[in-house]
Amino acid sequence: MPDDLDFSAKTVLVTGGAQGIGRAIVEAFAWRGGRVVIADLDLAQAEVVASELTAAGCQVQAVGVDLADATAISTLMADLEQRLGRLDVLVHNAGYFPLTPFAGITPAMLERTLAVNLSALFWLTQGALPMFRRQGRGCVLVTSSVTGPRVAYPGLSHYAASKAGVNGFIRNAALELASEHIRVNGVEPGMIATPAMANLGDDAVNQDIARRVPLGRLGTPSDIAGAMLFLASDLAAYVTGQTLVVDGGSTLPEV
Repeated sequence: MPDDLDFSAKTVLVTGGAQGIGRAIVEAFAWRGGRVVIADLDLAQAEVVASELTAAGCQVQAVGVDLADATAISTLMADLEQRLGRLDVLVHNAGYFPLTPFAGITPAMLERTLAVNLSALFWLTQGALPMFRRQGRGCVLVTSSVTGPRVAYPGLSHYAASKAGVNGFIRNAALELASEHIRVNGVEPGMIATPAMANLGDDAVNQDIARRVPLGRLGTPSDIAGAMLFLASDLAAYVTGQTLVVDGGSTLPEV
């Protein structure tokens, strides 16, 4: 029986793969045979991850890119096509979310939040289309969030707006690209234990949050990576235009 989670001979691009959720996604695909490209603003850290996984027998390489720059994204995708010749899975995981009270959000902050979290998704997907079309299929995955589409969080109005936009993109792009066998889906993480999560509160705050999660703990990056693997695999071949909530039950209604 074939392994539905075997990504041998598949090329996977993961943005924001140098740490946290992104690193877990990179590792998940790499350990299952995927040829993974990490695209990250922090090239030095991305190269550390690539080096460690390559030393362990995986196929991983790192490139630096500022995902707020549409021209840089175009260059990234053209270079990937020239060097590797194909792309099977595009994962836009990179995010920008400076915790800021609503009244303190500046034009520059809002513009970068929307550029990295939402606009980059358009340019990455457009850049992947020629490769997807040659192959007759493709998969776009996005790290969305429960914040925006389902819940609110103080200090993240700009982030919430970008993620609500991401979910709109997922549905509409999935509809437009379905006839070309290109699937578009996303994962909505809840509270995940990452370095970024640590910046939102101290240990006592985070422990209190964990106690209020129905499953009794914060999520881990591997929880999100597992959902991404499923959505990228042929197990989800009939799934498109959807987001999978991975939040330990946090958004379930209380009675």
